[in-house]
Amino acid sequence: MDKEQLVKKWLRNDLSETESKAFNTLEDADLYKEIIEEAQRFNGNTNAKVESFDTLDGKLVSKKSTSVNWIKVVSSLAAILVVGFALFTLINKDEINSFKTDLAQNETITLPDNSTVNLNELSQLEYDGSNWNENRSLDLNGEAFFDVEKGKRFDVNTEFGKVSVLGTEFNVLSRDSIFKVSCYEGLVQVTYNNDKVKLPAGTEFILSSGKGLKSNIAIAEPYWLKNMSVFEDVSFKAVVEELEKQYNVKVQYPSDLNIKFTGAFEHNNLENALKSVSNPLNLTYTIQNTNEVVIRNEQN
Repeated sequence: MDKEQLVKKWLRNDLSETESKAFNTLEDADLYKEIIEEAQRFNGNTNAKVESFDTLDGKLVSKKSTSVNWIKVVSSLAAILVVGFALFTLINKDEINSFKTDLAQNETITLPDNSTVNLNELSQLEYDGSNWNENRSLDLNGEAFFDVEKGKRFDVNTEFGKVSVLGTEFNVLSRDSIFKVSCYEGLVQVTYNNDKVKLPAGTEFILSSGKGLKSNIAIAEPYWLKNMSVFEDVSFKAVVEELEKQYNVKVQYPSDLNIKFTGAFEHNNLENALKSVSNPLNLTYTIQNTNEVVIRNEQN
């Protein structure tokens, strides 16, 4: 086996006993090991000390040799620098973990401290796992429900503000122009526009047009975790938009249908969802094909 293959297998800790003996006979084996030791001690808060060329030259050239083969020295030095750079990159690379959900897709994520995140549809979450226990911080765009293990502070960073907790259950929605935080257990702190608000269990914060509003909630968890969309005195247009998003359908309805809706529909049965929306408002519906629905006013 050639030298390059031996070094690669050594880096992967994949040498057989025979190959290990062959690697140890390489004239640069000791220096490779020294690079590993130095790289493992390196961290981003210290400055790397580069040895002089003479020092490296002395390590690379056999003490038994009376003449210097400079081509060999340069080749060896180049190989070692490549290995050192590869090791540096591998050891110091951030463990960036990214998650993204599509339409009508939810995903459950277990974090390094066993905290869990239920990521709602059309959402993105990202965190650096390389130093998680010391810096429990992640970025969210969309909506997610968090069940956080007790420990150091846990931060959720969004476009509109930051949510900080120690250990609790809470929901964060940060999408388009909406920023809403709901606390179901423990205590949550929301930081926005240089202001802070604390939310005990059973309270909710909504930021709208730069103004924050705090209110009470009476549910144990977000409705979307139960595959439900819930509305209170909202426009029918908003209900239709949610239907289209959840079922990936196109809904036609009278443009002059200026009514409000209070109620809910489920996410796993289009027929039942349409009944829940149309019956209370005296509307009828027709499913034209797999992705088109027509809603009509019975009075017309």
